[in-house]
Amino acid sequence: MKYRLLFLTTTFLFTPGFVFGACSVANLTRCLDSVCAINIGANPAARCQYCGSDSAGEPAKSTTMRNISLGTSSKYTVSDKELKNAPTNPGERYVWGTRLCLEKVSGCTPDDVSENYDSLIEQSCRAAGISAENAVLAQKVNSTKTQTVCQNTIESCVIKRCGADYKKCESDSDFDKSFSECAATAGGCESFLSNIKSSLGSSRKTIMTNSGKLMSNIVASYQSNRKQKLSNAQSSCKNNKATNDCITRVCINNMRNKCNVTAEKEAATALCKFYDTACERLK
Repeated sequence: MKYRLLFLTTTFLFTPGFVFGACSVANLTRCLDSVCAINIGANPAARCQYCGSDSAGEPAKSTTMRNISLGTSSKYTVSDKELKNAPTNPGERYVWGTRLCLEKVSGCTPDDVSENYDSLIEQSCRAAGISAENAVLAQKVNSTKTQTVCQNTIESCVIKRCGADYKKCESDSDFDKSFSECAATAGGCESFLSNIKSSLGSSRKTIMTNSGKLMSNIVASYQSNRKQKLSNAQSSCKNNKATNDCITRVCINNMRNKCNVTAEKEAATALCKFYDTACERLK
């Protein structure tokens, strides 16, 4: 994650008035959740879909969808009006939300975000992989055939004991024990047990393998994106481009005479001085 940290640090060096101090992790998490955890009560994969990886799929669209229930003042949350400007790309949305939340929650740093929120996104990404498997299970049609009934009954029991991600049955012995106990309670399925166990064993391996691959892809994506954005930040410092672009924007947007008078040009230069400091640290 080092490139991620470097980029986030670079991003907030470019933010005037950014102050380091005591950080309220609760308020920081609450703020980031207002960007990344929309409708998470019904969709455990929300943090991954909004702020993790586009490979987790798009968040469900619903007219009744609301931000996570925060139960506190909106002082530490991103408003619906602000969310209208949020990027749709998960990585860009995470950086966008981080910028806003570090402005709203004083004393926090990019390191605080990484140390406390990355793990929540990764948990959500595991849920994204699990929900994909559950969708397949949900599509199974009830049948009066004995083998189908046995399959569904035992499978439901095994998932309840092992978890949808088979986290509680990572070892073969734990899986065998759970399957045996579920088979014993099913009753009348003796002739199908071998095929059912083989099918569930294959599904278990696929879920566990895909979970590992998903996490590897997320980490690789974070590293690649942060490295590229760090490179872009360094490029913007060459020949004082970042500082000059800032001065131009301030002159056009904030100065009555567009810096055609010396006082305005000096004021714009002073306002953009923080770019020089940031670029020095990137050398």
